[in-house]
Amino acid sequence: MPPHDPTRFVLVGTSHAGNVGAAARAMKVMGFADLVLVAPRFPDVLVHEEAVAMASGAADILVRARVVATLAEALDGVHFACATAMTPRDFGPPTRAPRELLAELAPGTQRVAFVFGSERYGLANEDVYRCHACLSIPTHPDYGSLNLAQAVQLLAYDWRQALGGFPVVPRTPDPALADAAAVQGLLDHWQRALVHIGHLDPAAPKKLLPRVNQLLNRAAPTTEEVHLLRGIATSMLKR
Repeated sequence: MPPHDPTRFVLVGTSHAGNVGAAARAMKVMGFADLVLVAPRFPDVLVHEEAVAMASGAADILVRARVVATLAEALDGVHFACATAMTPRDFGPPTRAPRELLAELAPGTQRVAFVFGSERYGLANEDVYRCHACLSIPTHPDYGSLNLAQAVQLLAYDWRQALGGFPVVPRTPDPALADAAAVQGLLDHWQRALVHIGHLDPAAPKKLLPRVNQLLNRAAPTTEEVHLLRGIATSMLKR
């Protein structure tokens, strides 16, 4: 588990091995690693073929995960537990929107757990009572059903963003912009090509080239794009 990871994901009564693997993958892409299963349907779910397949590179999360008998065991060492369930009607913890609550929790040093119920029945009221808040993912009011792994991914993303997020790493280098001399060379080249094809009358050029110059200034072409446009002009001159 990464150092100073303040997060635990707890899956209660999970029925489908594939969801366990997919949840592990959702956690890993957001940089979390502490996974605890409470009384899953299959005791050997962490090594189940479907779980490993759906983990898709996050098998290390499954290797380190733990299986316990009760939610109380799963929450050992946790300071603030978030249930992903509807608040019971009689009483229970407050219902909060994830981003609002997570922004409040992020500056602290407490250990936070996200608790997810089974695919068919969700969390029992007794489990919800153990939690400090209920998180309600804002879905469409007519259809709010989320797959378990989808819910894990959404909350893992929001929590990671609240904690500061990861930088976006550019996949390609910033292209070099063409300088004024390169743009002027392009304009001269295009002027010859346009005269050659009869589109520009050199005796009455009007303002065609200055307008093209302004267009290029707004476009801020790269050096490579200037070469591309000059290649077109060269083809026009050959016709």
